[in-house]
Amino acid sequence: MTEDDDRVAYLAGDDVGAIDDSARADLDALRSLLADEALWATPPAALEDAVVATITAEAARQPGTDAPTERPQADRSASPGEVVPLGEHRRHRLRFALSAAAAVVALAVAGVLVLRSGDDAIDTTVALEATDVLPGASGTAHVQRTDSGWRIELDATGLPRLDGGRFYQGWLRSEDGQLVPIGTFNEGADVVLWAGVSPADFPTLTVTEEAADGDQASSGRRVLVGTIVLP
Repeated sequence: MTEDDDRVAYLAGDDVGAIDDSARADLDALRSLLADEALWATPPAALEDAVVATITAEAARQPGTDAPTERPQADRSASPGEVVPLGEHRRHRLRFALSAAAAVVALAVAGVLVLRSGDDAIDTTVALEATDVLPGASGTAHVQRTDSGWRIELDATGLPRLDGGRFYQGWLRSEDGQLVPIGTFNEGADVVLWAGVSPADFPTLTVTEEAADGDQASSGRRVLVGTIVLP
């Protein structure tokens, strides 16, 4: 069995004795990388080009090995039972292989995260209609799921500014009438609201006029209403 065969067998999980400690440490690192499930996940289409670019850049930084100054020790014949040290040029090639494998794993993991993020992403826009309280009002709400909760970017016109203890309040409402507050604001431009409940369960988005009167319940004075339809 050749040295390369020994290394392949060791990477496959066989206990091969004719490998020196330094090579064994490198191979253990490579075997650990190969055992990572992320390495075998389906990557995004752009990952192949990124891997090629990374390996090409790594190769450009490596010193040339076309004309070694001395014959590597690993090339000499071994006596029976002797463990032949791994030659410098072979160590160099193995280190390069490990660097390339690490780059592949890192990019594969990044690709898996991108795919999962794309699979989980929910992003939709809702039209908000006026009520009789402010018939000239209108607006839109951009609803996006994040790890922190549901981010709702509201842009509305026709809402006069409220100050002096008066403000607008955003709500999500379930079909059975349960209300969850999602934030307050003074005027309708570039408003960011946050919800800790899913619009799948609380699909109606409303905006009411409120006052700081100690009553946390909705005033019922709705000025904008819309229904969130998740994709």
